[in-house]
Amino acid sequence: MRGDRLLAEVSRLVWGRALLIVLVTALAAAASLLLPNALAVGVDAAIAGRTDPLKVVWVLSLGATEILAEVLGGVLTISATSTSTAWLRRRLADRLLALGLRSPFAEGDALSRLTGDCYSAGAIVSILVQLGSSVVISTGAIVLLAVLDWRLALVFLASVPLALLTARSHLRHTADDVLTYQQVSGELSARLLDAVRGLRTIAASGTADREAERVLRPLPRLGGAGSGMWRTQARMVWRASLLLPAVELAVLLAAGFGVLAGRLTIGDVLAALGYVALGMSLVRQIPLLTTLSRARSCARRIDEVLSEPAPRPGSVTVARGTGRIEFDGFEIPGGAFVAVVGRSGSGKSRLVAKLGGLEPDGVRLDGCPTGSIRPEDLRALVGYAFDRPALIGDTVTDAVVFGSWAGRGAVREACREAQVHDLIVRLPEGYDTPLAEAPLSGGEAQRLGLARALVRRPRVLVLDDATASLDTVTESLVDSAIAAHGSTRIVVTRRPAAAARADVVLWLENGRVRAAARHDVLWQDPDYRAVFTEEAG
Repeated sequence: MRGDRLLAEVSRLVWGRALLIVLVTALAAAASLLLPNALAVGVDAAIAGRTDPLKVVWVLSLGATEILAEVLGGVLTISATSTSTAWLRRRLADRLLALGLRSPFAEGDALSRLTGDCYSAGAIVSILVQLGSSVVISTGAIVLLAVLDWRLALVFLASVPLALLTARSHLRHTADDVLTYQQVSGELSARLLDAVRGLRTIAASGTADREAERVLRPLPRLGGAGSGMWRTQARMVWRASLLLPAVELAVLLAAGFGVLAGRLTIGDVLAALGYVALGMSLVRQIPLLTTLSRARSCARRIDEVLSEPAPRPGSVTVARGTGRIEFDGFEIPGGAFVAVVGRSGSGKSRLVAKLGGLEPDGVRLDGCPTGSIRPEDLRALVGYAFDRPALIGDTVTDAVVFGSWAGRGAVREACREAQVHDLIVRLPEGYDTPLAEAPLSGGEAQRLGLARALVRRPRVLVLDDATASLDTVTESLVDSAIAAHGSTRIVVTRRPAAAARADVVLWLENGRVRAAARHDVLWQDPDYRAVFTEEAG
């Protein structure tokens, strides 16, 4: 079954610790199976008036062994689960990063798979060991009960069909609900993440109630799946809760007749009750079947991502060039300034991602298909700056250097060009100020992200609304500094002044280029003018 092979890989990954867990669990099981008989012998000796310190020591030793083994097993289980979870998250993260913008999985759903799904699937060794231990203990208890008195074993075995029916019903009704619950949880996470990202837009447009309704729309399906799981769980719990005392009462009655017939002692009755409790341990572990079903469902969701084919990385090194870009019958000369405009949702970010090599199909950079260029070369050739840059690193310098090998001099120069140097030198530790202690406004964070793109001295510079929070004067200064580089500039903008400075404007509509011309030519079209009016509104 899809996902089971992944769980097998997880088990093999920690097979050493899994073996230790099995050995420690076996030791705990052996101690628990020997304890009822040791107690029986001690009780019979006490009733007969015989005191034997060795028997007391034996009982205490068995109890201590069981406790220590369970503690050690718990530590090893946590270690194995942590290792398995980390391995799954690393594989999943690598594949999601390899898929990049081509990933069919929404960000919130991907986050759900990285967190909850990887943890549930990573616990597979613990689940299997617990179930296996319960089988061993239950089987051993039945055997020892038969050794004590075969009649008692027959009474106990009469309950086995009822236990099996309970387990079978539980597993059959749980699997579909568990899978649905995981899927809907991922969908809900994706919707919630989208809403959090657009909080300002939602508040400004007064659509909070409508957006809340959209986010919470999957809740009935989530509630239905959750209710189904808990109803199944509840049926199993009350059935098991009734089964255990009923079996104990039946065995106790049979043991009572054994005492009257002289076959059993009082200690034997105590041992029989202990064996019954141990024999029913498998029934008490039936909820683990829900956990096992969840682990398999989570593994299936992880495998969906791992099975998604990732684009093959390029292997070609690009020769010298000017940053000339060809796509869809258009050609952008090297060193040109291209503005990309359009209404919200027209596909601006998707287009610049394509032109910048993040979606390499059908794009050529200096005559070479971007999909065939080595990733490390492409990162050096294309610099990106975003509307809301993710600043990564311990210090301000780390945030600018991230992804490049630039020295401190290059970092300072890039920050000057991005008009953020004066701000940085006023920070408590200047360029060595920890990011967490650097209070940055939206515009300042944008400029720092812009410096990160400029420090590479790229052949192509892609600015995805990266100057939206800058005032007009600062934007003009940044634009002049960038122009001095000679890089090909592709800029998503909402400002007519910025579009007017461009050599050519790509006007997007419904994901397609409606027109490509200079700003003053396009300005004659009222639909084009309306784009800036709506964006400003």
